[in-house]
Amino acid sequence: MVTLGQRIAELRSAKGMSAASVSSALGLPKGAVDKFESGRQTPTKDQQDKLAGFFGVSVMYLKGESSDPTRMSNWMEDLPPEPEVYEPKVQEKRKKPTKEPEPEGALLDGLLATDQVKEMLKQIVLDTLRSPEGKELIKKIAQSDR
Repeated sequence: MVTLGQRIAELRSAKGMSAASVSSALGLPKGAVDKFESGRQTPTKDQQDKLAGFFGVSVMYLKGESSDPTRMSNWMEDLPPEPEVYEPKVQEKRKKPTKEPEPEGALLDGLLATDQVKEMLKQIVLDTLRSPEGKELIKKIAQSDR
């Protein structure tokens, strides 16, 4: 089993740092990390937390109690983003009109005026403009304006 001192020395060497520079970076006394590595002194819980955070490992890994260096806080960072949930808008029931029916063109005008249809048309236009054909069309229009 790996000791706390051996693990600190291993992680420090992997970073290419001296014991004094790690002590300095963590705000510890100059020879503290050297004493931790040699086993002459055991770091406090707070110091263990600082060391684990500095090296990006779990405290259990630092203490030699685990061979998995993954910190629990890293688990949450590596999760995939939550998928967006589509929730359809609930439309209120409308009472049937009591007036004369509108001409067919008015029905189409009403449909085209809805936010849902406007957004769908906007997305279709943007997708078309992003296509190779759309880019070519934009290029031709830009050249004709010159």
